[in-house]
Amino acid sequence: MVTKDFNIVIVAQAGRLQYEAVLFLSSLRQNSPLFKGKVFVAEPIQGPLWQKDPKISSEGCREALHHLGATFISFENKHFGGYYPYGNKIECLKELPPNEPFVFFDTDTLICGELCEVPFDFARPSASLRREGTWPVLELYGPGYTEIWKSLYDMFGLDFESSLDLSYPDEYWKRYLYFNAGFFYYKCPKIFGNRLTEFAVKIRDDRPEALRLQSFDPWLDQVTLPLVIHSLNGSADALPSGYLDGITSCHYRYSPLLYGREKDAMIACCEAAAAPNKIKKALKENETFRRFIYQGRGKKVRDLFDQENLPRRERAIRNRIKSAGLWMS
Repeated sequence: MVTKDFNIVIVAQAGRLQYEAVLFLSSLRQNSPLFKGKVFVAEPIQGPLWQKDPKISSEGCREALHHLGATFISFENKHFGGYYPYGNKIECLKELPPNEPFVFFDTDTLICGELCEVPFDFARPSASLRREGTWPVLELYGPGYTEIWKSLYDMFGLDFESSLDLSYPDEYWKRYLYFNAGFFYYKCPKIFGNRLTEFAVKIRDDRPEALRLQSFDPWLDQVTLPLVIHSLNGSADALPSGYLDGITSCHYRYSPLLYGREKDAMIACCEAAAAPNKIKKALKENETFRRFIYQGRGKKVRDLFDQENLPRRERAIRNRIKSAGLWMS
C-alpha cells in the first residue's frame, strides 16, 4: 500500500530546532523519493507570548531549507509561547491547508526509508508509541492511573473503558492510552488542531481534582494527545508497527542519544543526510552537530555502549554519556 497524498509539517525556530529541521528535510529528500506532498516549515512569529523573537535566526538554515523545497508558514501563538514552546506543535496546525491529510514530525527525527510506503489510514489518527511511563507521576496515597486518566476522559465526555488496553493489568501505565508527540497524523489539520487546542487549554486552565498534584510541563501535549486521538476514532494500533520509529523514521531526540542507542543504519542515515556541502555549511554553525557528526564525538559516545546490551532506561544512557563528559544538547 503506497500513500502519496499527504503533507508534512515540522516546527523550526531560533536555536537547535532550525538545524534539526535542515537535517530532517535532507534525510527526507534522500530516502523518500516518492514523497510529492508539501513540507511545511512552521515558524512562530514574535508576539506578546515571546520574550525573544522565535523565528529562524540562521540565514544558512533558511537557505538550506529553501534549497530542500520547504514551504514556510508563519503562525501566531495565542495560547502558548515562550513559557511552553511545545505548544507550537498545537498552534501551527491552524495554518495548514484544511481537508488535506498531514503528518506532524518533531524536527529531531530522521527519515530513513520511503515514507510513502507507510500504510497511513488518515481517517484513524495515531501517534508515536516510543515512550516511557513519564506521566502521570503517582503520589503516595494519591489517585492512581485509572482515577487520573478517567477524570480527563470524563472532562470531555469520552468513553474511558474503550480506550484501555486490557492485555495489561489494572494500574500499569501501558494499560492507558499514552503517546509520545514525536509524530501524529490525521485527515484534516484544522479539525485535529482545533480539538488539540481546545483540550490542551481546558486541561491547563481547569484541571480535574485528580490532577491537582500533576505537572504539565513538559507533558501537556502528551496528556492531551490520547484524548484527541480517541475522540477522532484513532487508537494505538491504527498504524502497523515497524514503520515510524522503526525502519522508516528515527526520533533520536538528541545527538548523544542518536549515537548512544540507535541502530547503525540510523547513524549512517544521519551522516549521509549531513554530507552535502550546502547542508554541511548550515549544520556546522551548530556546535553539537559540528562536534558529533563532523568532529568524531559521536564515535566516542558510540564506543561507550554495547549495542546488543543497552541500558533499558533512557536515563541510564544519558547518565553514562554525561559521566564521560560527552553530553551536549
